[in-house]
Amino acid sequence: MILLDGKQTADHIKREIAAQVESIVANGGKRPHLAAILVGDDGASQTYVANKEKACAQVGFKSTVFRFPSDTAEDFLLGKIDYLNHDDDVDGFIVQLPLPKHINEQNIINAISPDKDVDGFHPINVGKMVLGLPSFVSATPYGIMALLEHYNIETKGKHCVVLGRSNIVGRPIANLLSQKGNVGDCTVTVCHSRTVDIASYTLQADIIIAAIGVPQFLKEDMVTEGAVVIDVGITRVPADTKSGFKLAGDVDFDRVAPKCSYITPVPGGVGPMTIISLLKNTLQAASHHAI
Repeated sequence: MILLDGKQTADHIKREIAAQVESIVANGGKRPHLAAILVGDDGASQTYVANKEKACAQVGFKSTVFRFPSDTAEDFLLGKIDYLNHDDDVDGFIVQLPLPKHINEQNIINAISPDKDVDGFHPINVGKMVLGLPSFVSATPYGIMALLEHYNIETKGKHCVVLGRSNIVGRPIANLLSQKGNVGDCTVTVCHSRTVDIASYTLQADIIIAAIGVPQFLKEDMVTEGAVVIDVGITRVPADTKSGFKLAGDVDFDRVAPKCSYITPVPGGVGPMTIISLLKNTLQAASHHAI
């Protein structure tokens, strides 16, 4: 069993991005600028944005975070998005999800310029991705693809089972893995909460992407010997720790791992690759704006 180390892979890619940024700036180009809008005080969102700021500093990006209270009006937020859409110094930006319930998330996503949508959530970017056209791919699926590529995991002709059908992970990763390419050419099955006898599908899988949002959902008896398992889930569960909780993935790691050829840990697997993908999208946006 080989552990797919997302942190180590992310560090490797960060060094590559940092070298590209250094070259851009040395040749008189503009330093890439990633901005984020954070509404409210969701703990996980604050942690993610803080990690994004840290990663930007490590690769030489300019980074700006706009923080607003949880009672911020939707119209105000739309105005801020319009401002960033037209700010030539900002190459890409994200609006951190989830948003407070009084704000319509789809309205916010639709308002972001597709050219600056480095989260890859805008319908235009999603549509281009589905068609196999150049686009910003949402960060978690993009990170999974990069991790598979980094470890030279064979995907051509393999059967991949995706657990979960969210617009953020399940649907896009299923589409990406089915497309032609170095990481792709899979036969893909998508399972979800209404799928009957999920184990009958996962036991046929060469690759399993677990993104169903249920801690330790994937059990030992649902995985065949030699499978590649990518665990996207991350949930706080009660634990006898100082914080009172620990992070658990969608995979029963201790029992599933011995059967796998490759598997991601939680934390330290897919998570670090998500931020790396955001940086790669921003670098791509900056290069387009420089043309």
